[in-house]
Amino acid sequence: MKAVQITELTGPDSALAHVELPEPEPAHMLTPGRGVVVEVKAAGVSFPEVLQTRGQYQLRPELPFVPGSEVAGTVRSAPEGAGVRAGDRVAAMCMLGGFAEVAVAPEFLVFALPDALDFAQGAALVLNYHTAYFALRLRGRLREGETVLVHGAAGGVGTATLQVARGLGARTIAVVSSDDKETVAREAGADEVLRADGPWKDQAKELSGGGVDMVLDPVGGERFTDSLRSLAEGGRVAVVGFTGGSIPEVKVNRLLLNNTEVIGAGWGAYVMGKPDTCREIGAQLDGLIADGFVRPLVGARFPLDRAADALKIIDGRGATGKVVLDVAA
Repeated sequence: MKAVQITELTGPDSALAHVELPEPEPAHMLTPGRGVVVEVKAAGVSFPEVLQTRGQYQLRPELPFVPGSEVAGTVRSAPEGAGVRAGDRVAAMCMLGGFAEVAVAPEFLVFALPDALDFAQGAALVLNYHTAYFALRLRGRLREGETVLVHGAAGGVGTATLQVARGLGARTIAVVSSDDKETVAREAGADEVLRADGPWKDQAKELSGGGVDMVLDPVGGERFTDSLRSLAEGGRVAVVGFTGGSIPEVKVNRLLLNNTEVIGAGWGAYVMGKPDTCREIGAQLDGLIADGFVRPLVGARFPLDRAADALKIIDGRGATGKVVLDVAA
């Protein structure tokens, strides 16, 4: 099969090699003997793959390895008792190995792909939307009628969060950095859009009548303190990543004085040993898809042999929506 490997830790420009490899065995490191083999039609590209090209991600396989954590395609084989079978259209989280024509995923992270979504949208479904639902509902305790402010709102996690939050009955305020990204955020359903280089904190407090109930932050960096200041009493900041490059520190007196919270929302670390939680989130998202709230926004698309270009657009902060590799017709 055709595949892309990371062969050295020198960044997106030079770390990748295009290779022919044997097809993987129907087993997965998380569920030995319970792997679902998927013929990959599309593979999602995310910030962790950029970090992996530099050896900066927490998952550090021995070189060389095939990156790619999420795919969409058709099932070639599945273990007995799995929720899918040969021929089914699926979205799957394989952790590694997605930048290839065939990938293997643990059966509890393989989900039937609804007819309303195509394969490119399927490749955008698991990582971002499961993260969004986990951060908003399971960790953030989001309630209908609350207001959510979303940083990085035109990116993959941001657009997913806007859609899921609206599906859960929340009002959404997006923070973006350009006109093009504002267009994407509005397409994703943002009720209000503010600029990252403007007085977004004060504007958000005014729009929400004194403070937002929740902030979802995949960016980190310097704006974190203003995220805390934008909260209403009892408000929460859910931290899901640091695409801005720096990890902020919290002065806990701010939390004490205003009765606010900072919540870690690491979906992957939480759900890997909890198959039932994965299935429950998948079922909730199926309902939001059926109701028309969840429609992944696919931005740039590249063929497999241009995987480096896909990584570079993310590395340069130029991505909107989900970046996808078209692996097979």
